[in-house]
Amino acid sequence: MILVLGDSLSAGFGLPPEEAFPARLEARLREAGIAARVVNAGVSGDTTAGGLARLDWSLADKPDVVVLELGANDALRGIDPGAVRDNLDKIMRKIEASGAKLLLAGMRAPPNWGEEYQNAFDRIYPDLAREYGVPLDPFFLEGVAMKPELNQPDGLHPNAQGVAVMVDRIAPLVARLVGGAT
Repeated sequence: MILVLGDSLSAGFGLPPEEAFPARLEARLREAGIAARVVNAGVSGDTTAGGLARLDWSLADKPDVVVLELGANDALRGIDPGAVRDNLDKIMRKIEASGAKLLLAGMRAPPNWGEEYQNAFDRIYPDLAREYGVPLDPFFLEGVAMKPELNQPDGLHPNAQGVAVMVDRIAPLVARLVGGAT
């Protein structure tokens, strides 16, 4: 079982459940001959602190792989990068202790908090991936962010076409973790 622990970006905010990232990822893996069940543990509005608070419950089903996609709301709210890193570190430590494999989906800070904040925030994901020796998708919204045709009218959440772009990029990383190839 693959658990996607995230926020509205992975939960599928504004989309029917079958168009959300976890459902589309499961479909892509099945097309590649990988019979994996992908569980949507995304909560709209969630921060790294919220993800940490619900982590034990999320790990109760003993996932084989966890896709960790949290931090966008922290960045939008200007939460201290040190606190974000600490929360992600605690989440990753618990996932590692559970025996699950981990894919860290990175996030980038918007420029409105200033260059210092942006640099500190943007270093979190590559630093933690290196520290834990886990694969990193450097930016979960790569190829989708700032492209109106791939986002819902709010300009923040991917539409079905945007989710397809994200799945195309991330499915091979997940497939390698479960021992398959796409």
